[in-house]
Amino acid sequence: MEDDTVLGLTLIDPTTLIGCGSDSRGTILVTWACAIISIYYINEMPEHALSVTGSKIMGPKTENRKPVAVFMAFGTKGDVYPLSAIAAAFASDQKQYRVVLVTHSAHQNLSSHLEERRVTFLGINSPPVLSVRDNYGCSGSQELAFSQQKMIATREHRQECYSAVEGIFGHGPTMEGDFILINFFALEGWSLAELFHIRCVVAAPYVVPYSAPSLFESHFRREHPLLYKYLQEADSNQVSWKDVAHWMWPLFTENWGSWRSDDLYLSPCPFTDPVTELPTWHDRPPSPLLLYGFSKDIVECPDYWPSNVHVCGFWFLPTEWQFSCKKCQEISELSYPGDLRTKDEVCSAHVKLQCFLINPASTPPVFIGLSSIGSMGFLRNPQTFLQVIQSVLEITNFRFILFTASYEPLDEAVQVIATESSHFDKRKYLEEGVCLFDNRLFCFPNMVPYQWLFPRCAAAIHHGGSGSTAAALHAGIPQLS
Repeated sequence: MEDDTVLGLTLIDPTTLIGCGSDSRGTILVTWACAIISIYYINEMPEHALSVTGSKIMGPKTENRKPVAVFMAFGTKGDVYPLSAIAAAFASDQKQYRVVLVTHSAHQNLSSHLEERRVTFLGINSPPVLSVRDNYGCSGSQELAFSQQKMIATREHRQECYSAVEGIFGHGPTMEGDFILINFFALEGWSLAELFHIRCVVAAPYVVPYSAPSLFESHFRREHPLLYKYLQEADSNQVSWKDVAHWMWPLFTENWGSWRSDDLYLSPCPFTDPVTELPTWHDRPPSPLLLYGFSKDIVECPDYWPSNVHVCGFWFLPTEWQFSCKKCQEISELSYPGDLRTKDEVCSAHVKLQCFLINPASTPPVFIGLSSIGSMGFLRNPQTFLQVIQSVLEITNFRFILFTASYEPLDEAVQVIATESSHFDKRKYLEEGVCLFDNRLFCFPNMVPYQWLFPRCAAAIHHGGSGSTAAALHAGIPQLS
């Protein structure tokens, strides 16, 4: 594997990351993203910007402070954790920076890991998911109530985002090296970066998950002919229609335009003057840097993508972040495939899990994990789901290990079946897991690293998330989503 060094960071060729191991902190697999950010922004900073001494981010106006990097990521763990890992790696490598992660308070468990890497955790009260599971088959009035609830939550969420960023950058002039890095569910960050005159970077572990409506371009050309011309005539290294078509198009919709104009007092459309609403012909910003956390060997990168898209390879999380059990987090090293040691792999509370995985009398189990599918409202009948697994067990010789992701209705369904045994203990289940269906299905309500688990499985059935996909590829096992 060839590598280079930029600003003290090791650059790993991202096309070689499949099948490549990572160290216990996973830093190899996020370094490429950190290095690209460094090349684009830190190298361009004036010398004085690197030498200033800092004060607290949340505090009074100061003339001398460190440059600030704000990582803003919203969504489920699969959306937020990869960017959190980049924030931690960036803070470790670029000690002249003050680094802040802005995300849902529900991800508070990240804070201790981030503090160890000099990253400040800033929580937003909005939930990672507004579940629709209670709205299937509901009446029109209930649908309206849910819609209104969503509007209120969105308004409060955006206000909190503004307050967070204003608290960081609103006490004085910004610095050349300041930037906000956002994921696709944190588009607030784009307009806030514009408001406070700082740069914006985009990063995601998957291809942009939404596409513009089929009539978007024709409607845009009709409603904003001069802005369309401005974007179409841009040079290859400038923000252009390619950027809009690829990921920026939601920023030009009424949903974001009204917030920009009514609350932030910006122009409704980016790249236009707030007074005349004409394109800023005198100011053509560069194409926004967009980092993707997957491999070119898995996803084709066509020529029509914007010029500033960089594919960095999969971003694997630090191992200790992936344990829900604090005792397991404290274990510094895990054994790897082929190592027959059992000592110190997991803590004593998870002996059942380990024994189920390494049972010498049976073939390796098949992993089943639905991650956030339950909390998003798509697992409508957990009892039926378990019955399907039972039916498969009856007609095959497979064993399964089911990660419930602490989804309460699924855990309750597991407990209903488990209570048929007089030895069932709910407290032990929540800590250790439980075996069902003649000990051929192991249900586990907690979390362990997929990099440790998948090499011990025959195959993986999962929801198609980028982290699950990458871990199965890394382990070299079949997967179905």
